[in-house]
Amino acid sequence: MPRVIKPLTAVQVKNAKPQDKPYKLYDGGGLFLLVTPAGGKLWRLKYRQENGKEGLLSFGSYPAVSLEQARRKRDEAKQQKASGNDPGQIARAEKAESKSLARNTFAAIAGQWIDFMGSKIAPQTLKYYNSLMKNYLLPNFGDMPVKKIKPSHLIEVFRKIEEKGTLYSSKRSCQICSNVMQYAVALELIEINPVPSIRKLLKVPKYGHFSAVIDPESLGNILYKIEQYKGYGTIRNALRMMPYVFVRSSELMNARWADMNFDACEWRYTVRKTNTPHIVPLAPQVIGILNEQRNISGDCELVFPGYYDKTKRMGPGSMCHALRTLGIPYSDMTVHGFRATARTLLDEVLGERYEYIEHQLAHAVRDPNGRAYNRTEHLAERKRMMIRWATYLDTLREKARQAA
Repeated sequence: MPRVIKPLTAVQVKNAKPQDKPYKLYDGGGLFLLVTPAGGKLWRLKYRQENGKEGLLSFGSYPAVSLEQARRKRDEAKQQKASGNDPGQIARAEKAESKSLARNTFAAIAGQWIDFMGSKIAPQTLKYYNSLMKNYLLPNFGDMPVKKIKPSHLIEVFRKIEEKGTLYSSKRSCQICSNVMQYAVALELIEINPVPSIRKLLKVPKYGHFSAVIDPESLGNILYKIEQYKGYGTIRNALRMMPYVFVRSSELMNARWADMNFDACEWRYTVRKTNTPHIVPLAPQVIGILNEQRNISGDCELVFPGYYDKTKRMGPGSMCHALRTLGIPYSDMTVHGFRATARTLLDEVLGERYEYIEHQLAHAVRDPNGRAYNRTEHLAERKRMMIRWATYLDTLREKARQAA
């Protein structure tokens, strides 16, 4: 006659004392409590496998797992067996899945992606990516398994970033998050990248006019920060040169050594936007920067070549990324904004003539008879103006250095 097992009570489980040898307290249906000599109380389930052999499942320890919880786990295992599944195999699969989730967090996969990209992008870009990771992505997603990141969570996080007024950072962070999730797809950790599905639900930055500072003190602080840039030397020199010459950023990035006349202290080229010849007088400070840059670019045709392929110009967002790395937000200053800064301060602070300023900006300037000035018009006056402007910028930067 089979032995009748009376179900355990919560008091029996609580008061079970250790003995010299391990012993079992049975609850029925194969569930028992194993009490060890060290005082441990471990829930176990004995069941019959499909091959006829005895299987054993672990449900955790008491009191972390109560008697009622252990019984529920037993009933779930019995249902799995009744459905033709081996509860032991299911438990092992769940344990492996749990380990996989713990190992494949967003932070872990993001780190792998950063390592992968490290050999493909310029150091300053990598630094910018790491900055966005640290400030926006890792605090929100870092500990989450990539498999658990859903569109609803993404929307919640990126809308919080938007509410802070950092739409540009939200957009760039979203792009990087998508890259990491796509990398997880490639590793077969997830089937679908969830980021593209939420992009149309996020706000889009409106760029309109390029931000520019027109306050001398603020400009001095920005110039001082640029001097502190520790990234790729070519980007640093391009960023240092831009305020002095205030050309369009594309013109600076496409600058060629063949167009630089060091004897005449001039940079002559054709403005692509208007297809007109242009002359930029080079102040001594600019000549100094170009001499430094020659040591970096060497025999390259371009003055500011790319980091990996020196036959191509540096990336169009390189200087912009550098400003963000220096803590200068898009809402305060853009690379193109140096043109508006120069136009305003040359007029309102230095009192330079309108024609000289506009001509130096490569804008169409006409004489009283309606005829466009040619590129050599007022060249002597513009050379004087550019030297005066460079000296003024140095003064602002020095004031900022002394105040720092």
